[in-house]
Amino acid sequence: MTSVEEERPRALLAGASRRWVRLLPWGVAFVLCVALLPTTIQVLTADYGLNGGVASALAVAQAAPLLLAVVRPLRAWCVIFVADVAGALALLTVDFEERLLWPFPPMEIVGYVGLCLALGLRERRRTLLLVWLATAGANVGLGFVAPHGTTAMTLLMTILGGVTLLLAAALRERYEVQRRLAEQETISEAERGRRTLLEERARIARELHDVVAHHMSVITVQADTAEYRLEELPPDVREEFTSIAATARESLGEMRRLLGVLRSEEAHGELAPQPGLTRIGQLVEATVRAGMPVEFTPCDVEVPEALGLAAYRIVQEALANVVRHAPGAPTRVSLSVPEPVSVAESVAEGGARLTVLVVNGPPPEPPAGPLEVGGTGHGLVGMRERVRLAGGTLDVGPLPDGGFRVAARLPLTEKDFT
Repeated sequence: MTSVEEERPRALLAGASRRWVRLLPWGVAFVLCVALLPTTIQVLTADYGLNGGVASALAVAQAAPLLLAVVRPLRAWCVIFVADVAGALALLTVDFEERLLWPFPPMEIVGYVGLCLALGLRERRRTLLLVWLATAGANVGLGFVAPHGTTAMTLLMTILGGVTLLLAAALRERYEVQRRLAEQETISEAERGRRTLLEERARIARELHDVVAHHMSVITVQADTAEYRLEELPPDVREEFTSIAATARESLGEMRRLLGVLRSEEAHGELAPQPGLTRIGQLVEATVRAGMPVEFTPCDVEVPEALGLAAYRIVQEALANVVRHAPGAPTRVSLSVPEPVSVAESVAEGGARLTVLVVNGPPPEPPAGPLEVGGTGHGLVGMRERVRLAGGTLDVGPLPDGGFRVAARLPLTEKDFT
């Protein structure tokens, strides 16, 4: 077995969409073969007076390869061309009437024209030119030994073969041009769709900026200037306004990074570092300043940037849900890398994993009304998507005492994030 296998040949018109068009070359080749085989034997023996065995051998060699021409027309031409020339030489051994066509009888010309049609639909221009030159050369060379002299009919196969090759090649090139135009139209349609998508992204980005950025900027300015506009603010209130301003600026920055991605498909975000495990402590402190009792257990471990970002977003969304749905509830946030109890467990889990746990109890008293109206429910969906992309697992659900639990296990190996 060779290292490079020969490409399997395709039949003529095999790429057509309609079944009858794909079967057409086989049908034509079969009809020609069935019709020419007995006709050639009859004409060579009865009209030209050739020996029956020789006539049968020539008929098979001239007609049977027409079936091969559907798949490999050039190989079929080599066999038929040699058989036609051999037949012309064999006819020199018998005495036939002058009215009969020589060197190529009519049934040989019919088969050869069909063969030239297959060649023109498959081969390149250079190959077709060589085929025609070989046909003309053999025709002219045999003319020097013509038993009854040469006439215009002697060159009939050369003329008909050349015309057929030219027409078939023109049809093939026309089909190729149409196919390429269709491909270009498909590409152009895809580009139009892509451009429409980018325009829609830009429109959404503009609307988000107009709707959200203005209000976030106003919140930031009001929080920053509160200590100058309002007299005799207590220190804790001043600190609260400072925290609100910092949170608003951070949210505004993250929104602008998102808008940058929406505006351009090629955008890869800003060069500013993304939040990770080290920023979770600040996130918890901001939540505590908002009046939420939160305990935080950090984990001193180096993790890939993508994993740190995923852990930060999970904790961020979980704490936001606690603030919205269970204000004042005692909450515990912990990061840990538990040791596997056995080697088998470690192998089964794919190595060490970071466990992100956010558990809150029931609120001290039921809220008078929902803190946020019209929630989309995208928070848990976003958590699941981040965990899925990281190759981890997520377990969320209510607790028997009325609290809620979010537990994510994220693999620490870098390969899971590539």
